[in-house]
Parts: sequence; C-alpha cells; structure tokens
Amino acid sequence: MTTRQPAPATGTTPGTGGDVVARTEGRVRTHLAGDTSGHDWWHVERVRRLALRLAAEEGADPLVVELAALLHDVDDWKASGDPDASAAHARAWLTSLGLEPALVEHVTAIVAGVSFKGAGVPTPMATLEGRVVQDADRLDALGAIGIARAFAWGGSRGRPLHDPGAAPELHASFEAYRASAGGTLNHFHEKLLLLRERMQTASARRIADERHAYMEEFVRRFLREWAGEDGS
Repeated sequence: MTTRQPAPATGTTPGTGGDVVARTEGRVRTHLAGDTSGHDWWHVERVRRLALRLAAEEGADPLVVELAALLHDVDDWKASGDPDASAAHARAWLTSLGLEPALVEHVTAIVAGVSFKGAGVPTPMATLEGRVVQDADRLDALGAIGIARAFAWGGSRGRPLHDPGAAPELHASFEAYRASAGGTLNHFHEKLLLLRERMQTASARRIADERHAYMEEFVRRFLREWAGEDGS
C-alpha cells in the first residue's frame, strides 16, 4: 500500500492551538473516510475524548494529547504495512503547520510508540502525555466498543470468528504479532484481555476495570453458545 504524504499547510499561524487542532481534525477525517475496520474516524474521536478526559484528571498537556490522539492511527502499520509510516506522517504534517520542533517531536514520539506490538513486547511511554494517549487508545479496545471493533477488524481481514483448533499465542516479538492470522476470539487472549494490566494512569485503570469485566463475560458467553451449552 502506498503511504500518502501530507500536503503542506498554508496560512497557519504558529502557536494557535485551536487552528492547528481544527486543521488536523479535518485532515484525519478525510484520510480515514470510508474505513470500516474499526480504525476509522470514530475510533479516533473516541480516543480523543478519552485522552482529553484522562489529561484533565492526570494533569497532562492537552494540546500534545489532542494532536497525538488525532494522528495516532493515520497510516497505522496494520493498514499501511509500514511500522514507521504513522510517525513519519505525523512529523511531516505538524512541521508543515509551522509548529515548534519540540512539540512536533513530542507528538511524533507518542504516535511512534502508541501501538500494542505483542504480549511479550514492552511499549513504554516516556512522558505523561504519551501514557495518557496510549491508555485512551487501549481503553477503546476494551468493553462493548472493543468487542465490536475486534470483530470488525477480523472481518475486514477475512479471519474466522473462532477456530477451536488454533490456540491463542502470546507473541514474543513484534514480527510474530504482525504475522498472526488466527481467529478473532484468539485476539481477546493475545491482546485485549491483557490491556487492563498495562494501563499506566489511575484514571484509565478505573475505566478499564469495568470494560475488562464486560469482555470476560462476553468470552464466557461466546464459548457457551459455541458449544451449545447455554440455557441449560
């Protein structure tokens, strides 16, 4: 897949956060239009809302958080095939807006490191803003929305709902995780049900508890129905 490069922005006054956010939102909406894999504009918007909520509770810089949340899934490796494409896009776009280099690099570093890369792969965030955005992104992979997104993604990649003959795998490397093509239910064990313990802020952990419990009950119910054991 060819990675789209951002066109230069014109007429932007450096330091006007509202204008920068509005222009970035417009770009992301356009870029993700038509996506039905669960990594669409509405995923980004939910992550933005959650991230700003967490930022307010944790004391993080809201401009850094909002820009990183908006840009975190543009040219994401799961769609583009290039692990570096999303960060490169973020850096080029923000630079074209005339933002201070320190802000550009802070947001770019968050975008580069936000994704889950396998059960055995650490993905630490060096700043509070990074931890807030990563937590918000992971919260959107939990609960009812997380369940819906998991099956939307699996369907978009032609994966079965469940393959009882294929056991979940806790991937030790990013390469192994990228190559995984198992049924969607395996994804719950390989990623989604691991996320609660990886939340880095108290605010996110509180939200994750309820969403995690909902997903655990869903998996139990799914397997009972799969086996025809429900209602007895």
